[in-house]
Amino acid sequence: MSEVPRNFRLLEELEQGEKLSNDGYCTYGLSDLEDRLMHDWTGLILGPLNTPFENRLYQVLLHCDENYPKTPPKVRFINQINMPGVNQKTGEVDLSTVMDKWKPSYTIHMILKALYSKMNRKEPRLAQPDENSTYKVICPVTKNPV
Repeated sequence: MSEVPRNFRLLEELEQGEKLSNDGYCTYGLSDLEDRLMHDWTGLILGPLNTPFENRLYQVLLHCDENYPKTPPKVRFINQINMPGVNQKTGEVDLSTVMDKWKPSYTIHMILKALYSKMNRKEPRLAQPDENSTYKVICPVTKNPV
């Protein structure tokens, strides 16, 4: 099977994100519609019912570098969240704690789905930060806080 060029693959993912916006727990799209290289994406995850995350909306930033999908995107929560595999100072996600070893067939939607599934597990349920608390995030373009 031949390899799909990066931008075609990301265009497919963008289209999928638009179609999946009604799946009930997550949606995603480009952070900046002017980003022709499709590096930066924003995902939203609705916290699962009957969990400490319930009734909360979590914003996730994903950065797909030039090697995506051969290498995984960098993933970071904007909203503070207390969950194994998430750096408590930066919100960065260690994908190895959420998914199997990265495969080029994995997608942005699969990452968000894996994060949602991890939130929904019955493992020790940790107390969560205040609902409106966020990590300090620096925009890679302007170098200003987001």
